[in-house]
Amino acid sequence: MIKKDDNVYQVLDRYPELADVFGSFGLTCIGCPGSAMESIEDAAMGHDVDVDALLEKINERLK
Repeated sequence: MIKKDDNVYQVLDRYPELADVFGSFGLTCIGCPGSAMESIEDAAMGHDVDVDALLEKINERLK
């Protein structure tokens, strides 16, 4: 299960298939230098995205 405090880069490195989920929320994290330093919550807040909705979709995809 992916959580708010998980690092964006590490999540996408482990689960590249999640890139389209991030993208559907306007987060084009692959290739972004900030992804290596940001948690999912930080990235969501920086782009005015509902982190709970994002995590719901991410974890749905991983099931």
